[in-house]
Amino acid sequence: MPTRPAGPMAQDWEPVVLHKSKPKAQVLRDAKAVNQALRAGAQVQTVKKFDGGTNKKAPATAVYARKLDEAEQPAALDRVAPEVRQLIQKARIDKKLSQADHSKHINERPQVVQEYENGKAVPNQAVLAKMERVLGVKLRGKLHRLIAG
Repeated sequence: MPTRPAGPMAQDWEPVVLHKSKPKAQVLRDAKAVNQALRAGAQVQTVKKFDGGTNKKAPATAVYARKLDEAEQPAALDRVAPEVRQLIQKARIDKKLSQADHSKHINERPQVVQEYENGKAVPNQAVLAKMERVLGVKLRGKLHRLIAG
């Protein structure tokens, strides 16, 4: 059993004061809250922000748009060379693969293989490397030759 200290007993209570939480910023900007504060005589600060509430960006975008308009021709992206297209088709047919099978072997969509064979695709070195590995044909670089026959 616990023992009690000798001497007179006294309680040592501290008062606890509960405060209301501060209102949120959105509530303070509410028109009702602003009008109520004005009626009560409180000071209300209003700040006009530059381009506040608009979706405007820096004026530099107009400069870029003007440069694009002034350009003679837009830069065209390089497409798959005709020699590469033919090598892909020939190697795929030699391996007796359909475009769908070829796409599964390289983990790409069938549309990707179709675009490469039609010459519509923008060459991606990673995709070409996968095709080289599966087909056994060199597709990148200046010389297009068989890697393994």
